[in-house]
Amino acid sequence: MGAESVITIKVVISCTALISCFSSCLQGDSSDYELLKHQLADPDIRDAQIINWLQEFRNSVTQLTKDHEQLIYTILRLPWVGRSPAVVEEYMAFLGNLVSAQTVYLCACLRMVVSHFTPSTFPSLPCPCNLSSSFSTSRFLMPILHENFPFIQKSSRTLECYVHNVLRVTVYMPSIRRDVLELIIGKMLKLDVSASRSDIEEAEENAVQNQRAEEPTEEGLFDMDEDMSADGPCRTTVMAHPVADRLDTLMAVLMAYIKDFCHVNGSLSVERTKDLYRDLLSVFDKLILPTHASCHVQYTLFYLCSFRVALAEAFLDHLWKILQSPSQPAVLRQAAAGYLGSFLARAKFIPVLTVRGCLDLLISWTHRYIDSQDSSGRQACCDISLHGPFYTACQAIFYTLIFRHRAMLEGNMKKGLEYLQSLNLERLVMCQLNPLKVCLPAVTSMFAAITRSGHLIEPLYQVWEELSDAEQLPTKTGQQDEDDFLCGETPQTEGIVGMTPSSYDSSLRSPSGMGSPPIGFQRP
Repeated sequence: MGAESVITIKVVISCTALISCFSSCLQGDSSDYELLKHQLADPDIRDAQIINWLQEFRNSVTQLTKDHEQLIYTILRLPWVGRSPAVVEEYMAFLGNLVSAQTVYLCACLRMVVSHFTPSTFPSLPCPCNLSSSFSTSRFLMPILHENFPFIQKSSRTLECYVHNVLRVTVYMPSIRRDVLELIIGKMLKLDVSASRSDIEEAEENAVQNQRAEEPTEEGLFDMDEDMSADGPCRTTVMAHPVADRLDTLMAVLMAYIKDFCHVNGSLSVERTKDLYRDLLSVFDKLILPTHASCHVQYTLFYLCSFRVALAEAFLDHLWKILQSPSQPAVLRQAAAGYLGSFLARAKFIPVLTVRGCLDLLISWTHRYIDSQDSSGRQACCDISLHGPFYTACQAIFYTLIFRHRAMLEGNMKKGLEYLQSLNLERLVMCQLNPLKVCLPAVTSMFAAITRSGHLIEPLYQVWEELSDAEQLPTKTGQQDEDDFLCGETPQTEGIVGMTPSSYDSSLRSPSGMGSPPIGFQRP
């Protein structure tokens, strides 16, 4: 009889005496009990031994009361991660039986499983998570997921593994999906606002310069051209700015989750997509919309809306309702207007007909606002603090026209011009509130991100196209402000309103709208 057979028989005999062992321990004789814990703590314990122990423990869970919590904690420290599928399956089955019979151990079991969401012994492999909703609830699980979330200063790999596994939990527990998304996006926003665009641009530019300095002078550029033609656009896998790299990693994980969740067997599931849209919209209202200086996280909703035009239209309607609601705080109304204009201008998947419909709403609202000021009997003045929503609505109109005017003129130039004339933009720009004085200059920078996540957005994003000679407006005396704006020059003004909360303090930078990555990330 081999050594393995002897060990197995010894284990089986010990397991059949578990109840007697427990009773003896409670009566003061703990020798067998201590031997049992010692065997479980053996670092060289084999898969067959673990399975035998777990099967016997499953049959004895009614005996594993609070009096035996030291034994339970020893079992919870068993090295089950990375072992055979049979061990993992048996271990999870034991946990299910244990917390069903002894709910006092629920939180301890959850903490143990969640502790394996980040890489440790096997840093190159995502740790398994197979929580069952039969013994997990949001009430107990969500606080543990919060407590165990790695600090945002941790490595990209640590954050990636944790977020990946937390999102996998929602597959088994759909009821906590919104809470999980709120947790993840909240952490991503902290990353998003912790590094300014100028810092990220500087880091990326320095990295490019250092790379060029190290390349052979004669053939470096030529080699790069060959690589781009063979493999497509060149993009970095690791960003030079550590915060940007961590955020980019999490953006890629979340977008992959969105795509996988919304598609079943390669086809879009309308109901699943609508469910996820509602959850993300709730998080957008609660966290993203009020956040100042968010530049990238909002792209998660942008990406989801690209799957179906009806979702994009629903999002536009949602933003419009916030903008025109007097009961909403002014800062949220202004942020909603910024996102509205940016989404209309930048999202390629929004039909021109929808763009025109939204422009009609915005134009009508701004003209009514001017009417109310004219009829008030008071001298209207250019004051952002008093008329913030009006100015951001005007800016949304200008921004949309800059990017979409060609599409409106295509097909039937005459009808397109008639429509643009019907907007009565002259009244808007010449009114006493003088919106051109406080709105952003025309957009001159192009979006073309080359991050891990940017390549998912680029095909959906409308970039600025320079005006042809025929489209340039002649300069007229007395209309310098309007022409400066429309021709892309920067008027000398004070108190410029940003497109979104992300650009209030950097209005002369590339106006992101939905949050385009920094200029330094664009294609050469």
